[in-house]
Amino acid sequence: MADKRTSARSSDSGKSLWLPEDPTKVERERKEKKTNFKTLSQEVELMEKKLLLLDVDCGVDDAQAIMMALAAPNVEILGITCCHGNTTLENVCRNVLRVLQVCDRSEIPVYSGAQASLLGSPVEGACYHGKDGLGDSPDPNAPGLEHLQREHAVDAMLRIVNGRVGQISLVGTGPLTNLALAVKMDPSLPQKLKNLFIMGGNMESRGNDSICGEFNFSSDPEAAYIVLNEYTCPTYIATWEFTCRSQLPWTFVDEWMAQNSRKATFMKQIFSHSLEFTSACSNNPGEIYTGGFVACDCYAMAAAIDDSIICEVIKCGVSVELKGALTRGMMIMDMRDKLKKKNKALVMNAIDLEKYKTLMMAALK
Repeated sequence: MADKRTSARSSDSGKSLWLPEDPTKVERERKEKKTNFKTLSQEVELMEKKLLLLDVDCGVDDAQAIMMALAAPNVEILGITCCHGNTTLENVCRNVLRVLQVCDRSEIPVYSGAQASLLGSPVEGACYHGKDGLGDSPDPNAPGLEHLQREHAVDAMLRIVNGRVGQISLVGTGPLTNLALAVKMDPSLPQKLKNLFIMGGNMESRGNDSICGEFNFSSDPEAAYIVLNEYTCPTYIATWEFTCRSQLPWTFVDEWMAQNSRKATFMKQIFSHSLEFTSACSNNPGEIYTGGFVACDCYAMAAAIDDSIICEVIKCGVSVELKGALTRGMMIMDMRDKLKKKNKALVMNAIDLEKYKTLMMAALK
């Protein structure tokens, strides 16, 4: 290899002299190359990160799902939009801000969205999560609503997606009101998404809210109908029955919350009510969630974080019943393709529980 040297001409002899290259110049160039390489590495890392936009009705399982996403090193959360559901919209917003504070991630923008269903039905909330959505365990030091962004959730959703066309995974873990409003404001929105992950609906006509309706869908059936019929991007659905079949043993919960961290302490506080509620319902006929730990929203979030966790899906057209006296809000699966829908949903049917456990454990570290 040729030796890098600098040529200089002697003034007295006229001969060429070979002098070593300026060491300070060599060191400067080495540092510049190192800096450029670091910048390139950061750009590649950013490109490889999964970009998530979360739409939540922050109850306890939403909190668990948000914490899971925050703990994933391959994920960047671009924003969190809030919707009515497990509790009132105001409580939902407060709960999201509180979760972010506990996780030291208050820089993530939070947006207030729909405060009621498309038809304006009253928000009754879910008893499982307590009246305030986080187990009725208030924190006097929790951040106030002044920390919310002024922009409406639906406007923010459209702006964020338009800024990263084809790159964003949208995760919906509550009633789908914000998503329905967004697609009505911009029908091209689904084409700009990378994919959509939903926790909601059912696959065996089992209800957890009404006779045949899962809570998120039955809280706003019209919104669920719009989303399932107008979002044409790849759509993954974690249904009520699927999450119950994929429950974790109670021994896992003990280990999970025994971690020595601020997050684990927080989880003990907000999850206590839900655990008592589950125990009280264990003898109710037909209940399929009381035999183990079912963090419903975490299954959709886990799939968004790492889709290799999905072992089996049922690919079929889906929709929502709107008129049935007993079946309003029920998700229907068109197994015989009678609806002839071009866009088939990917209804999750099995996951890698070991990978799921790893993501759950990381959430509280």
